Amino acid sequence: MELRRLGKSGLKVSAIGLGGNTFGATVQGEDAISVIRHALDVGILFIDTADSYSAGRSEELIGRAIAGRRGEVVLASKVGWEVSRGPKVGRLSRRWIMESVEESLRRLGTDYLDLYQAHKPDDETPLEETLRAMDDLVRQGKVRYIGGSNYAAWQMVQALGISQRQGLTSWVSMQPRWNMLDGLDDPHLLAACRACGVGIIPYTPLASGILTGKYRPGEAPAEGTRAADIATVRQRLTEAKLQAVERLKSWAAARGHSVGELAIAWLLAHPEVSTVIIGARSAAQVEQNVRATEWVLTPEEVAEAEQLARI
Repeated sequence: MELRRLGKSGLKVSAIGLGGNTFGATVQGEDAISVIRHALDVGILFIDTADSYSAGRSEELIGRAIAGRRGEVVLASKVGWEVSRGPKVGRLSRRWIMESVEESLRRLGTDYLDLYQAHKPDDETPLEETLRAMDDLVRQGKVRYIGGSNYAAWQMVQALGISQRQGLTSWVSMQPRWNMLDGLDDPHLLAACRACGVGIIPYTPLASGILTGKYRPGEAPAEGTRAADIATVRQRLTEAKLQAVERLKSWAAARGHSVGELAIAWLLAHPEVSTVIIGARSAAQVEQNVRATEWVLTPEEVAEAEQLARI
């Protein structure tokens, strides 16, 4: 597995990262632990989760899976998604960050996180308060590096500016939703991360399963699939996207690959990308996604694939 630097930091992560949002939700108990351990065995060293995933159950399962193997793992978690605990509502206040990190460390069975990320912007908390709390965690040794997720380019640059002026630890990563069908929510983020030396960690690289090719134009989603069971995924399943996937599927097949491998390889072709987060429900899915790292797209192939993906 290729190792890549996380932005301009000295931290290296595997080109494929394992996302934890399925653990404790669609993948339970020993099945989840088996998937996580298999991912480690095939070279996926970066594991990403959050305090809000399945009310902390994801962190618990990951903690059990990496017990005895903590030194092999680059472990990331996030804070800042609304989590209700009695009268408290977790966002990005100092109070919540300091409390939540302790709970995350306990559930994960570790005394430090390699990467701790602000999960999404919090309009109710001054950004400087959030950044100072994260800096304190770095100084205390509970967190090695910090980053953000779901921030627009201007918000990321604002955070970097505050950190620089105040002498605080700066974010080294940004985790946005990004795939070749939907693009980035903020198209300016790519250039901003390139200029600032911030590593990008894309999630939903397969567009919630649409880029696996399992959905077909003119056909209803099969029972048990995300598009059949989850309304928000079904809304994204437009005929135009399905037609684009058919074009990409044929193009990838002519080169001996699947459309899912193409989707991941396309993201990895961007030098700003440090690691691509994949979700997996089985060992077989882990291996399917890892195969994408064997395909290194040329600049010409990247441009051609982008043209086919246009809706």
